[in-house]
Amino acid sequence: MLPALDEMVDGQGGLRPQWRGLLGAFAAFGEGGLAERARRLDRAFEDEGITSVLPGATPQANVWRCDPIPLLIPAADFAGLQAGLAQRARLLEAVLRDLHGPQSLLAEGRLPPALIFANPGFLRPCRGMTTGSLLHFYAADLVRGPDGAWRVLSDRTAGAGGIGYARENRRLLARVLPEAFRPLHVRPLRPFFDIWQDALQRLAPPGKTNPVVALLTPGTASAQWFEHMYLSRELSCALVEGGDLTVRGGGVFLKTLKGLQQVDVLLRRLDGRMIDPLELEAGSLLGVPGLLDAARAGEVQIANNPGAGLLEAPGLAAFLPALCMHLLGEKLALPSVPTLWLGSERAHATVRAAPENWLIRPALDGGAHAQAPATMAPAAREALLARVAAQPWQWSAATAIPPSVAPCLTAEGMTPRPVVLRVFMVFDGVSWQAAPGGLARVMEPHVAEAGGGASGVAAGRLPSGGVSKDVWVLSEDRGDIVGPAFAAQTRLRLRRTTGDLPSRVADNLFWLGRYVERLERAARLARAATARLGRGSSVMPHETAELQALGRCLVEAGVIPLEAAAAVTSTVMAEALLASVREGGSIGQLFSRVAQLTESVRDRLTGDMYATFTQTLRAARADAAAAGRSLDGLAHSMVGILRFSTAVAGVAAENMVRGGGWLFLDLGRRMERAQAVATEVAFAIDQPPPRIEIGLHLALELCDSAITYRSRYLNVLQPAPVLDLVLADQGNPRGLAFQLAQTHTLLDELAGEGGGARERLAATAAGLLAEIETLVEFVLAAPDQAVAAAQCPERLHDVSAGVAALSDRLTRRYFALLPAVQTLGMSAEAEALQGVA
Repeated sequence: MLPALDEMVDGQGGLRPQWRGLLGAFAAFGEGGLAERARRLDRAFEDEGITSVLPGATPQANVWRCDPIPLLIPAADFAGLQAGLAQRARLLEAVLRDLHGPQSLLAEGRLPPALIFANPGFLRPCRGMTTGSLLHFYAADLVRGPDGAWRVLSDRTAGAGGIGYARENRRLLARVLPEAFRPLHVRPLRPFFDIWQDALQRLAPPGKTNPVVALLTPGTASAQWFEHMYLSRELSCALVEGGDLTVRGGGVFLKTLKGLQQVDVLLRRLDGRMIDPLELEAGSLLGVPGLLDAARAGEVQIANNPGAGLLEAPGLAAFLPALCMHLLGEKLALPSVPTLWLGSERAHATVRAAPENWLIRPALDGGAHAQAPATMAPAAREALLARVAAQPWQWSAATAIPPSVAPCLTAEGMTPRPVVLRVFMVFDGVSWQAAPGGLARVMEPHVAEAGGGASGVAAGRLPSGGVSKDVWVLSEDRGDIVGPAFAAQTRLRLRRTTGDLPSRVADNLFWLGRYVERLERAARLARAATARLGRGSSVMPHETAELQALGRCLVEAGVIPLEAAAAVTSTVMAEALLASVREGGSIGQLFSRVAQLTESVRDRLTGDMYATFTQTLRAARADAAAAGRSLDGLAHSMVGILRFSTAVAGVAAENMVRGGGWLFLDLGRRMERAQAVATEVAFAIDQPPPRIEIGLHLALELCDSAITYRSRYLNVLQPAPVLDLVLADQGNPRGLAFQLAQTHTLLDELAGEGGGARERLAATAAGLLAEIETLVEFVLAAPDQAVAAAQCPERLHDVSAGVAALSDRLTRRYFALLPAVQTLGMSAEAEALQGVA
């Protein structure tokens, strides 16, 4: 086998011209300079939330990171790749159009039926869906062999992942290594996304002006969630899940706060088998019932066609050269790695004669890695060959070609590593355009050896992590940057409403606000309790009464169990509080829930907002994890939580437009805090009249209002002034009246259909506020304020219940526009149906 080609060094041992300027820039960093930039790049990926599934979560052991040394491709080389891939995309669409239409390729014997009808990507309900473009987006994994020629390892037509990571690689590399760009003319990626966005608009059914485009994602559980979120921003389209959509009257509609908004184009990032449970995978909760029927009627265009995954079958590559000549009348310009379909007896005999020369993989599964008989143990090799012999039509074999190597930064310095290039294409309505860059994956030696060589591993689905490279396509000095052609647009009406906010997003923002407040409440209560528990046996009698009230608050907040609150003089409560911050504890679960909700609304947060949310959340979680078995450590860790909640409040106040997103986030915070203040003050003042002063002190502490009270009343503590400050003063942001007044204002601002229902919600908030003012007036007018205050807890619990009921009514009004889909006899979602990236 010939040695792998070196991308940096030419055949005479000298540097290729395109690498000289880049290495010169690296040399200017000085000793250790490039390694320091690599560390900064890793930190940037972590800060952006790319190296962890959820913000605040522990980063995965195997995550995506970007090597600081890019892969350079000269302009002439890339022009050849673009032309070859454009021809290949035209060929694949022609094949798909025939298989979903007349199936002449099968009738004439040019394709074996076993390769099509047994393929799980062949969706029979898609037969006849051949109107318009079937392929809109396409990608290919390529290797450069020892002879310098590029070959295709895999075609990606279902939902090729990686373009979002490629864009993010470029953005962060430009931030961390701006000097490296200066000596080179690197083609920008932004024009490709402009072309793509314009092409999506052109896919809309005829007669649509300003069409609505949405990206259909499986949701935050998808391994490609970050990319889906990123693409929705770059392409200015709505990010939707199956539950956000419904089919009504033959059209596809998005559930928004105002009602239903028609969707014209769906950019599919969901496995084609899962998109419609009525006609395809019946157990899917990810799809939209009736979606295929709407697509047949021409009411919505789906890109790519749901059956496009058929073309990813590895065995199909063996027939593409002949199909290209038959369908296009052209020789295949960019061939695949030499491939045999073993359903042919001649091909099977060839592989049987020398299995060590081939990589064997399933012929129908484009996500499966290849297996190398040459590196397998004799027993495993014989077992594999026996499976192939039993059903040869299910297998294909490809020549093992060592990919070219490129320099990568490792602990030993610049080290050559095999690289596989993924190039992305989009059809602009006239021709196929290539992204001037791509995603280069570095094949680590231990992974390649375990998976049949670098090309064998790369032939499978995009992994959940690894080392990637930014791909720099160098432009000619006089090269032009091509963007989308100008298209006339209708004049837009001015809008300042919130009605286009999807109901799911509003729901998630509302609950994000609530859980942030729950986390802050837990931190404040835990800090107050540890301050008293830390004194050990020297706890004063009044502190014992305070601990009893705090224990009831902690139980009601779900921080500690009831039995822990009953033993306030022992170490039981302390142990319960320490357990709450450990993995799986109550506060730990709040961290996870906040993280999940933050990720679910990530497309609604700017980069700065998201970084502030996640960085402060990670810091708070790290402090909590470091608390150990120390009450002092626990108290210190609670400060990090308070900093996080303060950061969320500040960023939301200063960075979010006063509209739907901010409104529901703030509503969640206000309602949660209102319930917390009402309940905590009720528990605090639930004391015998002679001991009411203990409860008043605690109420001021929990509402963070002690300084304000002293500035108003000095050291004189009386029930009416205290309750006025923490309950009825609308100028106290930690008080109950402030929360209810803000809730009333926010509900009154909500726009949408059914104003009467909205007004009734606001009126309910106003009624609760009036009840609080009446309660304080009752205490103020009482002959004995201590006795009157002792009668207030029950009324405060009623107010808390009223806020909870108001929250339920808000949910029914804005978040539950349509009933959820009910599926009978549903099996668990199969991992195999998540699609191939």
